Amino acid sequence: MDPIERLSRIFERFPGIGPRQAGRFVAYLLRSSPALRRELIDSIQQLGGSVRQCQDCQRYHAGNGKACGICLNPQRDRSQIAVVASDTDLAALERSGTFRGQYFVLGGTISLASENTSGLRMEKLLSSLASRSQSGLKEVILAFPANPEGDATTVRIREDLTVHAPEVQVTALGRGLSTGSELEYADPETIKSALDSRR
Repeated sequence: MDPIERLSRIFERFPGIGPRQAGRFVAYLLRSSPALRRELIDSIQQLGGSVRQCQDCQRYHAGNGKACGICLNPQRDRSQIAVVASDTDLAALERSGTFRGQYFVLGGTISLASENTSGLRMEKLLSSLASRSQSGLKEVILAFPANPEGDATTVRIREDLTVHAPEVQVTALGRGLSTGSELEYADPETIKSALDSRR
């Protein structure tokens, strides 16, 4: 296969990238200096060797240990955990500077078409609750996108938590987020409003 077409097809697999945008990426790389292309190649190769998944929150990090810097930080509030769909949602909450608790990355949301939960880390979340409760967990904040899939995931996890950890308060982000919005694109003030109005 032609290398230009091959790279375009790879870019098309990225979330939200169509054929036209993929072609623009390839054109940009063709116009770029060899140094930039080498830097891109090196960065991609390093992903496999130096990036690992945190054993506690499940996000990807570049540290050497099994747990990430957020989970190891003694200044974090262990009485709260925000359950988010993705690493980018976690990053959005961190950028907002309004949440100082712990995290758990679920790995997506429930698909309404199939109601399939495979690939989601629901069992891992539920099995971690006992040790988190012993460490002082009081509240689980369900921080999913304000869309039907996020709402379905919130309902399902709220039900599971009621059975597995009835002593823990379960809240969800308020509607500071407009319906249909993705958490990763929300500005810090909107995220603060959603956290403040959680219920």
